[in-house]
Amino acid sequence: MPITTKVSLVRQAPGTYETATVELDDPRQGEVTVKLAASGLCHSDDHVATGDVPVAVYPYVGGHEGAGVVTAVGPNTPGYEVGDHVVFSFLPACGKCEFCAQGLSNLCDLGASLLTGARADDPASFRMTENGNPVGQQCGISTFAEYTTASVDSVVKIGKDIPLKAAALVGCGVPTGWGSAVNSANIKPGATVIVMGIGGIGANALQGAAHAGAKTIIAVDPVQFKRDKAKVFGATHAFATIEEAADFARSLTNGQGADATIVTIGVVQGDHVGQALASIRKAGTVVLTGLGNITEAGAPIALGDLTLMQKRLQGSLFGESNPRRDIPNLLRMYQAGQLKLDELITTEYRLDEVAQAYEDMHAGRNIRGLVVFD
Repeated sequence: MPITTKVSLVRQAPGTYETATVELDDPRQGEVTVKLAASGLCHSDDHVATGDVPVAVYPYVGGHEGAGVVTAVGPNTPGYEVGDHVVFSFLPACGKCEFCAQGLSNLCDLGASLLTGARADDPASFRMTENGNPVGQQCGISTFAEYTTASVDSVVKIGKDIPLKAAALVGCGVPTGWGSAVNSANIKPGATVIVMGIGGIGANALQGAAHAGAKTIIAVDPVQFKRDKAKVFGATHAFATIEEAADFARSLTNGQGADATIVTIGVVQGDHVGQALASIRKAGTVVLTGLGNITEAGAPIALGDLTLMQKRLQGSLFGESNPRRDIPNLLRMYQAGQLKLDELITTEYRLDEVAQAYEDMHAGRNIRGLVVFD
């Protein structure tokens, strides 16, 4: 029988997260129910609340970065059992579609269902309801919930010796930022790198750039607290503006500019892309990872600069990460002391404090806020 669970949801956009109780389906074949231990507070869920990322149905339960313990397994679902510790991947990976077969599981065809709020294989079916009415699930998982039911395509088993609060962060922010540097920017040893925006994604782009061997890693953020924290995650220098950072990069490179600039600003606008492109050298790369209003188009790019300087503008979804490979790998690095996860957590919140958490994020008080459950 379905159970009830406490969640944090938005009822409209623009809107504010509020606490509610919804009915949660038992798991079907290929699904599990999970008791959440922790959930990261990613800017993407705020984009849903502001309307920058439109979704198909309201109410809509947020959260797409979390970890917990399996409490129920659907029938004929081998490989999972009650008591398993799992991390949710906000991008499902079926392992069968054309993109998964190419090793591009972050572009799995199941991603087309992420903002519908419904089951990917049954668009008329919702795992969460309120008084019999459909309630959407963010990315098919909704980790702003005491319990959630999701497809095993969105679940990665992890060792029971790994702290679940730290593990929650590798479901989105860590691989997105890390991969933006290591995979999308393809940073080489000795490189000069700029990271624009030092939040939950940007901090991990700094870590990725440092791991890849960059010599000069320049953080850009208008908030002093974030510039100070950037040094913890690998930044060698920090500036309040991209203009200052670009000038500094050129001073180190005979006037050329950075090898790569990674845009991880919380609300990206077209001007940011133009500024990033102007900051890189010939044959340099701009990686665009942050989101703004996804329905808006246009950026002030000098087309001649793009062509004649042979620059590259690269989008990055989930840092081009493979959840089943990279989530366990990043956790192994954490266990070996090669990746900072605990240091990312600025403030812990309860589920009924999600709205306050996003106020704190807007005020620049957090690198990563974390919802913790009993």
